[in-house]
Amino acid sequence: MPGVSHLEIPWKNRCPGRYARHALSVCFFIAAFYAGIDVAGAGAVPAVSFSPNSITFAGQAVSTMSAAQSVTLINTDDAALSISSLALTGANASDFAVSNDCGSSVAAAAQCTVSVTFKPSASGTRTAAITFTDNASGSPQTVTLSGTGTAPAVSLSPNSITFASPAVSTTDASQTVTLNNTGNAALSISSHALTSTNPGDFAQTNICESSVGATANCTVGVTFRPTPIGSRTPAVSLSPSTITFASQAVSTTSAAQTITLKNTGKAALSIASLALTGTNPGDFAQTNTCGSSAAAGARCTISVTFTPTASGTRTAAVTFTDNAGGSPQSVSLTGTGAGAVASLSPTGLTFASQAVGTTSTAQTITLNNTGNAALSISSLTLTGTNPSDFAQTNTCGSSVAAGANCTVSVTFTPAATGTRTATVTFTDNATGSPQTISLTGTGAGAVASLSPTSLTFASQAVGTTSAAQTVTLNNTGNAAFSISSLTLTGTNPGDFAQTNTCGSSVAAGGNCTISVTFTPAASGIRTAAVTFTDNATGSPQSVSLSGTGTSSSNQVSISPSSLTFGNEPVDTTSSSQSVTLNNTGGAALSITSIAFTGADAADFTEANTCSTSVAAGGNCTIVIMFTPSASGVRSASLTIADNASGSPQSVSLSGAGTHDVILTWTASPSPGVGGYNVYRGTSSGGESSTPLNSSPVPGTTFDDVDVAAGQTYYYVVIALTSNGITLSGDSNEASATVPSP
Repeated sequence: MPGVSHLEIPWKNRCPGRYARHALSVCFFIAAFYAGIDVAGAGAVPAVSFSPNSITFAGQAVSTMSAAQSVTLINTDDAALSISSLALTGANASDFAVSNDCGSSVAAAAQCTVSVTFKPSASGTRTAAITFTDNASGSPQTVTLSGTGTAPAVSLSPNSITFASPAVSTTDASQTVTLNNTGNAALSISSHALTSTNPGDFAQTNICESSVGATANCTVGVTFRPTPIGSRTPAVSLSPSTITFASQAVSTTSAAQTITLKNTGKAALSIASLALTGTNPGDFAQTNTCGSSAAAGARCTISVTFTPTASGTRTAAVTFTDNAGGSPQSVSLTGTGAGAVASLSPTGLTFASQAVGTTSTAQTITLNNTGNAALSISSLTLTGTNPSDFAQTNTCGSSVAAGANCTVSVTFTPAATGTRTATVTFTDNATGSPQTISLTGTGAGAVASLSPTSLTFASQAVGTTSAAQTVTLNNTGNAAFSISSLTLTGTNPGDFAQTNTCGSSVAAGGNCTISVTFTPAASGIRTAAVTFTDNATGSPQSVSLSGTGTSSSNQVSISPSSLTFGNEPVDTTSSSQSVTLNNTGGAALSITSIAFTGADAADFTEANTCSTSVAAGGNCTIVIMFTPSASGVRSASLTIADNASGSPQSVSLSGAGTHDVILTWTASPSPGVGGYNVYRGTSSGGESSTPLNSSPVPGTTFDDVDVAAGQTYYYVVIALTSNGITLSGDSNEASATVPSP
């Protein structure tokens, strides 16, 4: 808590020898004794054995599962075995799988079984281990696992054969290919056949049959008997070599035109790709019957369509990538996109300043169709921030012929002052639709700004006139402000009066003032307004007026007129004191506010029974409490605003904030302690021989309230018996400096 020092006082040892047994600097003589301690014997520990302690699997084909083998775990001791984990570890742990009935515990002298299977993922030796983590000695224990994965492997020698050039329809000498199974499992042969471009020109015989044992081999004899003369290659013919499309409306699709591809060679044509390339490939599309291959002498067709995305000449190509000579081959594509092109002149209109509510002279926009097709206009509208401030008429209709133009006339009628903007928007069939023209203009006019926007008068005796308060009228617009009337309106206009410097006009950027006084005709709240009728936006403007009339029959007395609070520790709350407010007048007392004012208003709080009104002859009570936030004299006033004469009334308040030092210490554990004495000094070792406390302190806390700001104090404590006999010497000395202020 601010303003309070908390001290922990450790006890120093002043008891010599073996009797100093506690932290306090007080000698307590206690009996010592020894107690015998029995130590329990060590608990039993389980022991584990495995049968067998390793497993070896026979050769197993890769990716096939072996039969299961078992390991038995035996708990050979007389304590339960707790198994925390049973896992496969090692180089090829994923090639093995386990299942078990061991659970998390095996009873003394009991056993459980672990089943293991082997599924090699590769050929060769595969190893792993089953690892048991448990509470037996030697944990973790392992059972090693091993097995061999088997799989065939093939090599061909040689891997290619080249024949000489025999006469057509004659057979060249046979050549041999040897197939070797270099793996550790039998090789299963599902087929052996002649394939590729000219399989009919070759023949083969073999002794391989359907299987070749591990490390064994077999041979294949091959002969060559050519049937035609010359090269064994494909050739491509394309017809036509170019396609030209007629003019086509932009974004519409033409009828298809066809390209024929013929394989004029003596071998199959392999087509790697058939694609649209060139400047405008996206304007063309193709479908075809070619697939990925065309036999010797065969043909296929490609259908091409044209969908121009813009007007003018559009080009591309159909490109074939294949195994024929001259690849890639291509067919050029050409077409003309027919469409409208919209051009606007100028690209924006700016209007000069125009009085609000009046219409400018027209300005003209020209829309030119520079395209090769008619421009179809679906809409011509005003859009943007202030479209209603502009108007347009036009000669465009719904269509503008290729090469023709039309005009749009625009006028500006600002609805408010300042910059006004909009856009003329054309929606049509031309590229880039919609097209826009920006419109800008400035509205000229007066703008009224009032400061303040309301006036509140203090309570005023009925029939008397208040001091004047002022309202400033500013013309923040860009045109003169014309005032047609300035009047008092509302509920009680006769209670207020005004004079002004405004006249009938205020220049742009100028201002004038209105002085208002309050002369209440009756008690209570009185209201009215100053109302301006003018040529500014938002007319009429008004300033609200309010005040309270007070009756001379209202009289108040307050008892007492001042309160003095005694010394109070900083940040603690005093006992309450009360003030009585008496309405000694002949009319009800209206209370506007009850508040604290002055230098230290925040140090005081109140609660009251007054509400907002006290009847004639009645009274109410205000209860006040003092909570000093700092030391020293603290003062404020209780202020009551009401409709009585002399309002506001006040009660002066004062008090003093003080500091204290709170001492705490650890209680002595020794029997016979009945209390403690606390001694204080202003220098180290200079504590008074007279305790601060008038009687022994029964607990372990003492509050020293008689302290001075900025002073450092030194304290010691001694322990006493219940009849006041000293049990100890001084405790360790502790010090505290009182904050200032």
